[in-house]
Amino acid sequence: MGRWICCLCSRAADPLMLLLVLALGSNPSTAATASPSVPHVKPSYSFGRTFLGLDKCNACIGTSICKKFFKEEIRFDTWLSSHLKLPPSSLLSYSGNYTDDAKSWRLVDITRLTSKYQHDRADKRICTSLLRTKTCSLERALRRTQRFQKWLRAKRLTPDLVQGLSSPMLRCPSQRLLDRIVRRYAEVPDAGSIYMDHLTDRDKLRLLYTLAVNSHPILLQIFPDVEGWPFPRYLGSCGRLVVSASTRPLRDFFGAAAEVAADLALQLLAVLRSMATNDLNYFFYFTHVDAGTFGVFSNGHLFIRDASTLGIIDKEEGSQLIDGQQEYKDIFSCLTVDCQSAFVSCDSIREKHSLVMVCQDLLPKLLAGKFPPPVQERIDAFLERCAHDLGESRGAGEAMAELAEILKPLRSCDSRFAYRYPDCRYSDKY
Repeated sequence: MGRWICCLCSRAADPLMLLLVLALGSNPSTAATASPSVPHVKPSYSFGRTFLGLDKCNACIGTSICKKFFKEEIRFDTWLSSHLKLPPSSLLSYSGNYTDDAKSWRLVDITRLTSKYQHDRADKRICTSLLRTKTCSLERALRRTQRFQKWLRAKRLTPDLVQGLSSPMLRCPSQRLLDRIVRRYAEVPDAGSIYMDHLTDRDKLRLLYTLAVNSHPILLQIFPDVEGWPFPRYLGSCGRLVVSASTRPLRDFFGAAAEVAADLALQLLAVLRSMATNDLNYFFYFTHVDAGTFGVFSNGHLFIRDASTLGIIDKEEGSQLIDGQQEYKDIFSCLTVDCQSAFVSCDSIREKHSLVMVCQDLLPKLLAGKFPPPVQERIDAFLERCAHDLGESRGAGEAMAELAEILKPLRSCDSRFAYRYPDCRYSDKY
């Protein structure tokens, strides 16, 4: 056998044949005892329950998307680096990537309902005010409260169960709105019922906690983008992190070209109109706006990026919580705000409320110095009047129509505006 191998070697045999021959001539016992090759170990990403907030459940938002995190189907942008380290837990939001098939990825926003500092402060307040200790089981402490005991006994979410919560969405609640919350709460299997029979005790605590801290994810769930509402898509929650479709904040567009600024301003006016007049007869108003309240998708479409400051008045049923009831305060009323904060009266909200704030804080930054002098002067004059409450004689609809007429000729129809292109070439709407 050895002479044959040498013969093959000397005749410059095909290397594959040579390897085959050597394998056939090797000692079987030697092959059996040889050390196996070390398999490639895939790097793993260690979250820790603390980073996600799972150590605080069920005083958390939910767990519907946790599997995506642990299967690495949701990745933070920092994971693309060689260090594979999680970002600082002190941040309020993170840019991430999401996949359903491990091949195609899309951008998502991963956010906390409030800063980790505020969360930690609220957790400490729960322990010190309810159990008189520095640390405690948050769930056990909150379960003992009078409000949650009422939630446990309740078959239906009623206005008295949410009285005193700081969320603007719940300052003027109607039974119709509360039924919509229960029926569309996405952290539990869909039962399609207005009754809370399908909610476990754990589910009720998570829903109450979310409403007490920040109603943003609830608004995304009950008014979904697929039905035409101007919110990013809610993808799920894990612990105290919420995952939704990614948008760039409006502040990134303050220096945009004139036609882009005009397009975004027109979209902003359209969103305000839809919030005031819609098929469901809900009137949405902002209690605060800033450069991060609105966001823009990659196709140029503008959405409400942060819904935490949105209040809702039911024009069909009206508020079923009188202003006196709003003054009720407990630990759930002050998880993220000062317990002494005063509520805005439902009767004091007007249709032009949101438009005035947008004219004061957003449109001047978006539209300033972008257009030829005659047009710019008209825009500046309108914003000046609008920022001073429009006067008593003018309504929000009339004012928005005036600004829209100025802006419409200023926008263009090209591929930069993918959300309406090429439709704008064949429609008088644009």
